[in-house]
Amino acid sequence: MADKEIHPWTFLDTYRGKLFNTKWPTFPQVLMISADRYPDSPCFTDFDGPNGSKRTFTYAQVLVSVKKLAKWMVANGIKKGDKIAVTGKNSPEWGTVYLAALFASGIIVPLDYALHDNEIENLIQTAQPAMIFADEEKYDTLSQKNGKVYSLCGKYTETYVYNLESEKNVPENPPAEPDDVAAILFTSGTTGTPKGVMLTHENFISDCYIAQSNFNHGNGDVFYALLPIHHAYTMQAAFINPLSTGAEIVFGKSMAVSRLMKELREGKITVMLGVPLLYNKLLAGITKGIREKGPLVAGLMKFLMGLSYIIKKITGKNPGKSLFKAVLQQANIYTLRVAICGGGPLSSGVFKTYNAAGINFIQGYGLTETSPILALNPIEHFKIESVGKDFYPYEEIKIINPDREGIGEIAVKGPMVMKGYYNMPEETKKMFTEDGFLKTGDIGKLDAEHYLVLCGRAKNIIVTSGGKNVYPEEIEDAFQLYDDIQQITVQGYIEDQNTRSEGIEALIYPSDEVYNRLGVKREEMFASDDVKEIIQTDVDTVNRTLQPYARISRIEILEKPLAMTTTLKVKRSYK
Repeated sequence: MADKEIHPWTFLDTYRGKLFNTKWPTFPQVLMISADRYPDSPCFTDFDGPNGSKRTFTYAQVLVSVKKLAKWMVANGIKKGDKIAVTGKNSPEWGTVYLAALFASGIIVPLDYALHDNEIENLIQTAQPAMIFADEEKYDTLSQKNGKVYSLCGKYTETYVYNLESEKNVPENPPAEPDDVAAILFTSGTTGTPKGVMLTHENFISDCYIAQSNFNHGNGDVFYALLPIHHAYTMQAAFINPLSTGAEIVFGKSMAVSRLMKELREGKITVMLGVPLLYNKLLAGITKGIREKGPLVAGLMKFLMGLSYIIKKITGKNPGKSLFKAVLQQANIYTLRVAICGGGPLSSGVFKTYNAAGINFIQGYGLTETSPILALNPIEHFKIESVGKDFYPYEEIKIINPDREGIGEIAVKGPMVMKGYYNMPEETKKMFTEDGFLKTGDIGKLDAEHYLVLCGRAKNIIVTSGGKNVYPEEIEDAFQLYDDIQQITVQGYIEDQNTRSEGIEALIYPSDEVYNRLGVKREEMFASDDVKEIIQTDVDTVNRTLQPYARISRIEILEKPLAMTTTLKVKRSYK
């Protein structure tokens, strides 16, 4: 008799037939399982207690709060399939509303709290939620235009989440099924008809457990939910994943350095996820501290990091944690076991430095429509050039219309793929191939070991006069460690009106450091030539590393920073 195959989700078999009978449990079942396994373990934590003190709720306490709120929701008219919106900064209250909506068999609609009032209102008009939960920033505005608005903030005691309770004996709604929609995630709040991604319980939960094939975590880990949790990336990696294994979630609300350092230090974070910009900034602070110790110490540290990285790649053991203990403690990341980067490829230099310093640093890839994780680098066998290894055979990734180098559009099929766009059947249909694969819109290739290499977005491709395809993201990534450049967006411009061929330009917002070095203020226009000269030097340096057809031929210095998403990615404007 063959041995039973062991997966990260094998423990679910203990509860199969008792709590659930399907392939994957639903959200409520996941929380009930974790609360049964680890009732007294910390679940939700933040630093919003009196005078910034630490608040922690155990799994047993969270389950009680969630069930209480879900019962109140049902007593106040929520039926199965009703939508409940939540908008606010990361908090235990936010997480409680999210889970309670699903315990009530509703559909949660998380809204980006950074959107303008008219954009939020546009999403509300589209989703038509039966209830809205908002933090202090949006509460009054939303209350003026909408009925049934409740508070994530204790300031409004009568409508505060933790004060909502019903003594009525109302029958529970029929339980959610795995194929029921659990959440609608809007990919933007712009005017017009917003695109809402419908993700089911099975989408989220299958992706959660399958992703653990490439990343082992569990009870005792402390996840840092710093990026906005309404976003699919944070929602899956720093909320759903830790809930499934009994880990602790520390809710971060701000990227202000003082608050970030406090939460890292006092939270004793073991798993952190971020985007390239966040990790670049954190590393810049560390390397600055090393440089200040003088060239001799800096040179020795550089040598030791190189040696540490080689040892890790060859043996799998990482001496960096011991070698650089003092540096990591100063940066409040000594307890960090794993750092995960998503939202775009990271500079290989940053990737190497974190790993060399003793922190397991891995990249992942996905999109909202896939719940979102599609690939993740295993800690034990990572590849710097890759955004992750796929989860074959639990999903299938293929490359559509590959060129001679195997580069083409990435497409995927698997249980994590969305049910569709909310009330947009035609838009949904366009996203799929005839054989049922979701077209991601991203360009890349798969190597022989199923590692995915990302090149860029299909709609961002620049076609040069020589017919070469240039991916702007690859060029932008080359500037990640240049301190003089705060933001850069690479795009095409029409170089020849007759052939309509494109040249490559860079829109650059210089860092404050450039102006400080020149001793001028940003608004002093006479300094623009000097600033441009410094930036041009950086561009020339990067250009020498690029193929001739991929080199930047003109630059524009921006007076104001480019708009960014709440996950710190520059919003592109298409010409």
